[in-house]
Formats: sequence, structure tokens, C-alpha cells
Amino acid sequence: MIRAVLVGATGRMGQAIITAAQDMPDIAITGALGSRASVHLGRDAGELAGSQHLGVVVTNDLRDLLGDADVVIDFSNANATEEHLAACRQAKKPLLLGTTGHSPARHKTFAAAGCEIALLVAPNTSLGVTILVELAHAAAAALPLAFDVEIIEAHHRMKPDAPSGTALALGHAVAQARAQELSDVALVNHSRDAPRRCGDIGFAVIRGGDMVGEHTVLFAGPGEQLTLTHRATDRAIFARGALQAAAWLAAQPQGLYSMRDIFLSKTVS
Repeated sequence: MIRAVLVGATGRMGQAIITAAQDMPDIAITGALGSRASVHLGRDAGELAGSQHLGVVVTNDLRDLLGDADVVIDFSNANATEEHLAACRQAKKPLLLGTTGHSPARHKTFAAAGCEIALLVAPNTSLGVTILVELAHAAAAALPLAFDVEIIEAHHRMKPDAPSGTALALGHAVAQARAQELSDVALVNHSRDAPRRCGDIGFAVIRGGDMVGEHTVLFAGPGEQLTLTHRATDRAIFARGALQAAAWLAAQPQGLYSMRDIFLSKTVS
């Protein structure tokens, strides 16, 4: 049985993960972390998720939870990432980082952390999205630069980062296939006061209602279009994917991983 500490246990994803874990016999939530200001500290994590009593109390001290943990799952807030990452590095515990909105400088920190622990940075834990990233990379590599690329993403009104981490991952996949740096060609909501340049990668961001998440990569060429879309209708797919990824990560040596590594490991096996 893999013992997982869940960071962000009182949030939307945290509660979905707690619920999903009760149907997965190989992994169990044995620790739950909430923010220091959370009104739910001291409550049972299972009951907060609207599920059965878990016997795991929500606390605000990650280091106290790490002793018996096999892996840490973090779906809290990007502002707390440095603190949580430091605690996992000190305790030598694998970390699945599901938060988004990280700066380019922080990715250098991730690379350094991968020299000490197994670190999986996963802006999206859906298997379908993982395959979508692969398909976008393959299409971008095969199609000429004359095909304009637009990445269209839609999420619920409370999501703070825009474009989403998944949209940026798709953008990086397209840019890599075209031998580009995304920072040189990204165009968010057509913010540049000029016609788009050949090779630009556009991002259209939609925020509203309770949409779980939708991502489309549009390749628009002369006289034809290719559209790749993933649409999430249930947050549970991300929860199940996170638990499966955490179980995989717990058995890995130190290194910096992505969801693609899990996809490839299953492909070759």
C-alpha cells in the first residue's frame, strides 16, 4: 500500500482526490494539509470531501506528515510551492506537483530538485490530455509553418492563471516541434496591436461558469484546418490520474518527470 500525503486537501482537486482514493486499493491518503488560514484545520479530511470518515485530520505542518509517507501530492497554490518543495527535498520524498502558474525561473528550481528527489510536474493529470500533447507535437512537426496555431482553453470562472498550465504545455510542445522558443512566438488573446506573424502561437483564454476544462489546438492552413480537442466533463478524471501518477512516481529514482514519462513507460512495457 502506497501512503500519500495530500497537500491542498480542502480544495476542489484535493477533495476529488480523497474521494477517488477510496476506490483505489493500492494507494491511501495518510496525511492531509490545508493552508494556515483554513477554517477546516482539525477536521477529518474524508468528511470534508463529503465521503466516509478517513481518520486523517487536516493539519498545516507538512514536515510533520512526511515521516511515513511514500509520496506527496500537491494541488494547493503556486505561492506555496517553494516551501513544499523544500520540505520534500529535505525529507527525500517524491513529489507530484499539480499546481500551475509557475514562473520560468521556478522551472530551474524544479531541475535542481530533480537531482535530489523524484519530482513530477503535472499541470494536467488526465491521460487524454497527455495524449493530446503528443498529438499536437506530432502535428506541428508534420505541418508547414504556414499553418497558424491557436490554442483555445476554457475553465471555470475561479481559475486564476491564464493561459492555463495545460495550454502552456501544449504551446511548448508545438514550439519544440517547430524548433522555436515559446516566449518568442506566444500571442495571448491577440494582445499585439498588429497582424499575427508567420510562426506565432496564439492563445485564446475563456473563463466562466463551472467549466471543468477544455483545450483545443487549431492548425489553420490555406484552405484547410486541423483541430485537436480534449474536453473534461468530470473533475474525477484528474483525481484518478493524479493518484495513478503518484503511485508510479513512488517507485521512480530521483529525476524530473512529466506525465509523458508515464505514458511512454506504459507504451514500452
